[in-house]
Amino acid sequence: MIRIEKDRCKGCGLCISACPFGAIVLVDKIAVVKENCTLCGACIDSCPFKAISLLREDSGEKVISPEEAKGVWVFAEQEEGNIHSVVYELLRKGRELAEVLETELSAVLLGEGIKEKAEELIWRGADKVYLIEDSALRNYRSDVYSRVLVEVIKRYKPEIFLSGATCVGRSLIPRVAASLKTGLTADCTGLEIDKKKRLLLQTRPAFGGNIMATIICAERRPQMATVRHKVMPEAKVDKQRKGEIIEVKMDIPFSSQIEIKEMVKEVEKTIRLTEADIIVSGGRGLGKKENFGLIEELAMVLGGAVGASRAAVDSGWIPYSHQVGQTGKTVCPKIYIACGISGQIQHLIGMQSSKVIIAINKDPSAPIFKVATYGVVGDLFEIIPALINKIKKRED
Repeated sequence: MIRIEKDRCKGCGLCISACPFGAIVLVDKIAVVKENCTLCGACIDSCPFKAISLLREDSGEKVISPEEAKGVWVFAEQEEGNIHSVVYELLRKGRELAEVLETELSAVLLGEGIKEKAEELIWRGADKVYLIEDSALRNYRSDVYSRVLVEVIKRYKPEIFLSGATCVGRSLIPRVAASLKTGLTADCTGLEIDKKKRLLLQTRPAFGGNIMATIICAERRPQMATVRHKVMPEAKVDKQRKGEIIEVKMDIPFSSQIEIKEMVKEVEKTIRLTEADIIVSGGRGLGKKENFGLIEELAMVLGGAVGASRAAVDSGWIPYSHQVGQTGKTVCPKIYIACGISGQIQHLIGMQSSKVIIAINKDPSAPIFKVATYGVVGDLFEIIPALINKIKKRED
């Protein structure tokens, strides 16, 4: 818990400015911590009077200390036996981190009938693969997966644990971190090592993307982070690499409170958003749901995927799975075409690392033009059909 010593507090308010969660208020000129405090500790360093401290509760449960932890681990997320591509991005970054720390890189793979996939993880850079197979792990269920991961982490004690900031990762990894009583930095866009202190420097956007915060977990292990998809290059395949596959036997219950009735796949007319080299996105400027047909047609002729701003998703014009931005998907295509999107910071966070950004908007002062490689000021209902016709003529 956060403790504020009233006799030292001067009511200067610096801690209020430092708190990213608005969890501190002044009452009778004394700082008071609210219930939504996350114990991030940002307020502690901001206080010039040393009136704020962090008290740790000792539950008596053994935690993993920095002295006993070793190795970099990557959670190898899979669906129906297919490894998520973010895993290959993490294996490349994980290899860099492991080399700096002079330690091993491992992957942990959960599922059923997926042993052959363990070899692929070795080809992509893993020295070891911890394989846990059971029929209860065939489909993802947060309670079972978290129980298994906690057990295997306690057994082998990795120093660093990385996962993709996918729907599964965002659901699973916070449960694991909480059970292990360690820290977690979510939605990272950068990872580096402080070699002297053996600390993972975890960088992520903060304050709506206006700053980049670098976060550390100094006392507990593993140091855990989820990483946004498409912000790092993938590890290359080397079928000559050799590694060790460790089949882990778990003596824990695999029962779940979650019952899966049916698995429904979303049918995509175009390729998957996060895998696309070309993305055509539509925003509020489209005016109505029916006009998204233009975006879909342009994406089809270009062989790309369809994206959308939050405004378009909130209006019910297109499913959430197409949303690009801070609360949607992070993408890094070769070409990103933003149609009728103003370019608020929340959207830019999800696409500004694209190689080439083309913006089409009738408002010349739209923020999207500040990040665009090429900008077209005009009516998208004239420009997009003309562009589609031009592409089709070239194909003919």
